Amino acid sequence: MAYVITQACCNDASCADVCPVNCIRPTPDEPEFATTEMLYIDPQTCIDCSACVDECPVDAIFADFELSEAQAIYSEINADYFEKHPIGPALPQPDQPRPPSADLGTLRVAIVGSGPAACYAAIELSARPRVEIDMFDRLPTPYGLVRAGVAPDHPGTKGVIDVFRSVLNKRSVQCHFNVEVGNHVTHEELLQHHHAVIYAVGAASDRRLEVPGEDLAGSHAATEFVAWYNGHPDYASRTFDLSGVRAVIIGNGNVALDVARILVTDPNELATTDIAEHALEALRHSNVREVVLVGRRGPAQAAYTNPELIALGQMADVDIVVDPDEVVLDSVSRRWIDGPDSEHSEKLKVRQVEEFAKRTATNGRKRIVLRYLASPEQILGIDHVEGIRLVRNELVADEAGTLSARPSDHTETLDTGLVLRSIGYKGLPVPDLPFDERSGVVVNENGRVVDPEIGSPIPGVYVAGWIKRGPTGVIGTNKHCSAATVDLLFSDFTSGVLTQPSSDPEHFAELIGRRQPDAIDFRGWQRIDKQERLLGDESGRPRTKIVDLSAMLDAAWGEAN
Repeated sequence: MAYVITQACCNDASCADVCPVNCIRPTPDEPEFATTEMLYIDPQTCIDCSACVDECPVDAIFADFELSEAQAIYSEINADYFEKHPIGPALPQPDQPRPPSADLGTLRVAIVGSGPAACYAAIELSARPRVEIDMFDRLPTPYGLVRAGVAPDHPGTKGVIDVFRSVLNKRSVQCHFNVEVGNHVTHEELLQHHHAVIYAVGAASDRRLEVPGEDLAGSHAATEFVAWYNGHPDYASRTFDLSGVRAVIIGNGNVALDVARILVTDPNELATTDIAEHALEALRHSNVREVVLVGRRGPAQAAYTNPELIALGQMADVDIVVDPDEVVLDSVSRRWIDGPDSEHSEKLKVRQVEEFAKRTATNGRKRIVLRYLASPEQILGIDHVEGIRLVRNELVADEAGTLSARPSDHTETLDTGLVLRSIGYKGLPVPDLPFDERSGVVVNENGRVVDPEIGSPIPGVYVAGWIKRGPTGVIGTNKHCSAATVDLLFSDFTSGVLTQPSSDPEHFAELIGRRQPDAIDFRGWQRIDKQERLLGDESGRPRTKIVDLSAMLDAAWGEAN
């Protein structure tokens, strides 16, 4: 028997930390970790101790004999990883940093944001002695994209909230929700009252297509659609035209697959999830029967991960359609996929799509169409989207073997009233911090914010998560990103680089109370959480999200008054 990691893997590597035989790979100190789809257990090395099962925050690990029919493929996926990446000698572990001297006093840190990177930073900080944390979020609700980004039909992925809840509930962590840094409190004031500030604000915008017609009514960012169906209060009043039979999504990453699933899933199934009530009602009246996903490169280079692609193919009463001609690999792709440098995950992507291409569609079913080697040339329409013109691409390789898509002369037009672009998140500038517009990140070196004019770190200012490295990886990737930032922060603290706060925590709490009387602490969030769960119980759902800010405040203060 061996244990197997399955679809819900969040990559936070807690399982690898507790494995007594080091059979879970890649580990955070291996180069493959930054880009891996998921983690894998070597069945030849696993000793069946189950330590990883207890540690996994999203319940993604099962004994091989416990796998369901839908999960059975993960035994092969886990084993295949080690064909190219066999387990070698364990890498030497770095020396643990010595705790700072008690003579330095209590370290006070402000964290801006409350999503995965922020919560992982709080976990790392609170595990050290003599640390006090103030966490800020402009919304009354914490957890960032775990609440507002993870698809409602992926409840297992949201299990990581239990880990985050435990740290936010600590006495050393003070939560200031519904408080906006840059409005209610300034960056300079945070620095005056803390040794250091960590910005973990994510990537709140999206990348544009830069094609004619992109701003027509009916053309939206997929990130807006995701926020809408997940009940983000900034997007609850948005409307999307679901009157047509076809929707087109530009991009084929995991977010694109999420959006496609939501558009064609039976609303009665969605009614058992925490999808926002307004979105559920709109989807009940949707006419969308077909969703076309358009990727600019081939199946091997698609941005989605295999676990999400496999789950897509297992949807009930939905056809996954692939044109067999688009799966036939050109000579460039074939040399790559059959070559020694390709990963098993790339081969598996091709194999899965080839299997989809052999399926026979069923009349009357909804369908998701996967298109490859195509790019948008123009979104068509006068006042509203009426169609989209695509240009066919060819894959070319440069001297280094890097594949890129080159447009051809062949074009085609698809009729549609809804176009969603899903080509990546993008960070927004943070007030008073240097920002790289091109990459969408705060200028930094490994987490220390750097003044680009003098090329040296700005004392006491740090970043973690997507605003540090760009929108890459999954939830658990932020754990090690945040840990690296916290290590640098502690190094600076023990070296005497950080400035002593100018006032005590009580004065800072008074400042926040004056500036934002409606600030919500963790107890206030727990009351919102309780109210959402009670509302969900009434209709057999895990929760019914409150999306109106005033209603959130009423819930937050209801039992306290």
